[in-house]
Amino acid sequence: MTTHGDSATAPGTPAVAARTGSSEGPIGDTGEGLPAALTGLRAAIGAARFPLVLPSAEPARRTATGLTDQLDDYLLPRLARLDAPLLVVVGGSTGAGKSTLVNSLVQARVSAAGVLRPTTRSPVLVCNPADSGWFRQGDLLPGLTRTNEPSEDPGTLHLVTAPALPAGLAFLDAPDIDSVVDANRALAGQLLAAADLWLFVTTAARYADAVPWELLRSARARGAVIAMVLDRVPPEATDEIAAHLSEMLAAQGLDTAPLFVLPETWVDGQGLLPEKVTAPLGAWFARLAADADARAAVVRQTLDGALAALHPAVAGLADAADEQLAAADALDERVRAAYRSAHRTVEQGLSDGRLLRGEVLARWQEFVGTGEFFRTLEARIGRWRDRLVAAVTGRPAPADELSNAIESQLVTLLRGVAAEAAENAYTGWKAHPAGAALLDEPLAHPAGDLPARAERLIRDWQRGVLDLVRAEGGDRRFVARTAAYAVNATGLAVMIAVFASTAFIPTGLEVATGAGTTVAAQAVLQAIFGDQAVRTLASKARADLLDRVRGLLDEEAERFLGRTAAARPPADTGEALRAVAERVEVARHRSGLTRADGDARPDRTAREGGAR
Repeated sequence: MTTHGDSATAPGTPAVAARTGSSEGPIGDTGEGLPAALTGLRAAIGAARFPLVLPSAEPARRTATGLTDQLDDYLLPRLARLDAPLLVVVGGSTGAGKSTLVNSLVQARVSAAGVLRPTTRSPVLVCNPADSGWFRQGDLLPGLTRTNEPSEDPGTLHLVTAPALPAGLAFLDAPDIDSVVDANRALAGQLLAAADLWLFVTTAARYADAVPWELLRSARARGAVIAMVLDRVPPEATDEIAAHLSEMLAAQGLDTAPLFVLPETWVDGQGLLPEKVTAPLGAWFARLAADADARAAVVRQTLDGALAALHPAVAGLADAADEQLAAADALDERVRAAYRSAHRTVEQGLSDGRLLRGEVLARWQEFVGTGEFFRTLEARIGRWRDRLVAAVTGRPAPADELSNAIESQLVTLLRGVAAEAAENAYTGWKAHPAGAALLDEPLAHPAGDLPARAERLIRDWQRGVLDLVRAEGGDRRFVARTAAYAVNATGLAVMIAVFASTAFIPTGLEVATGAGTTVAAQAVLQAIFGDQAVRTLASKARADLLDRVRGLLDEEAERFLGRTAAARPPADTGEALRAVAERVEVARHRSGLTRADGDARPDRTAREGGAR
């Protein structure tokens, strides 16, 4: 319930003090393993990356930033000094009167208050002069630069001392949680995560707003100690509004949070509320400051709650990291599938006779003389061998034209399959949210230098075929007798033979397409090398070509894969996060911070109230 006047009892009364006394062990007994485990967690979170555009990525980045801030700003420094002054962060909505309330509690105008919004720009921390050394040294909230003067820079922390504030207690006036300034909202959230106790200030007009309740639920989830101030309540509506707010708090599991109701009133010339209005709240804090056990209970509850909240939060980061890896794998597979298909198309092109059509067929027929070729083949294979040598030695130009035709046909095939693969990979990525964000228009087409690389590849392969012929037939009298022209002619025959899939046993399609071209190539090669050598030559030449093609297509695929490689988090990120979170959880239970009764808290008493 909510009470009014000065009759409220203080949190941290003997019942609480008994639970936080020597039977629980000294306040500094947190175990040596917990700081080390948290340092390891800090490193693991810092190493986690979520660059791929996925639904979970932006929330994960925000969570990682929030956890890092809380570890740096609160958990690690607080564990190092559990006996440091209690930090009360005063937060709330725009115009709730936070600064006026802080000024009134410390009986000095330490934080700017006014009608212009946002009023609080840089946060203001007020403490007793005896406690200023702890806050000035910068262990708590190390990312904020300490100043002795007000600042417009939200990256600073204005330190003010107030003798009226009891030692052991400090107030931090935070920016508005619903500020129109993004940096102010972010800073407010960061400061609230560094609070030992959160004093939430709202008004009769705005206590049901959505944003404050989101933060209250978040604070409850991590076990933070919360006290509520309902400000500017019309006297005639006090009971009704207070009762409604109490119902809302109970519905959110916050029914144990002390509630102070401050009615509408005036301020004096210094902008301070009348002392009788703030007296119940001031007395509540005075009793808390005077009771070391009660302060210890606040620290333990908030600290343990924040530590307990790490495990599920880090588990969420681990899941998001796994999703990043899964998305990167899926994107890579779409690319590899596109280029595997391209390679299969080349294999099929070398097998189905399509490369024996058109220009290649015409140049081959011109090279060997189709009619004479068949008559010679039917009479005696030796006569064909002599005619081939004469044709080559007497007319080198047709050989060059045949070589060029083979090159052109293969380059055309490679350009076509590379273009199709690029389009398929591009389309596959475009349909995936993470892939779409990695794309730019040039990826939809092969690399600009692909034609030149394809031409170079085929020329290198043709030279490789000639080297293969020399190596396989180096001791053959035929090759030795006819020298370079015979090697070139035999190499061209090998290239023609590579375009058939059946090791020179022509299928109906090949016969129809090549008009016996492959059979002719087979005859030439068998006359020179013999059946097994023929098969070996063609097999090696074909394998060499496909290997080179695979390398070319891998280079093209790398244009995509390089992007996922740059964005891909380490494969063990999720596992590492889960492991270190588990170490923190084990260390937390061993530290002595957790309490078996689960209720060592200063806000266990009935609702507090104040009437003016």
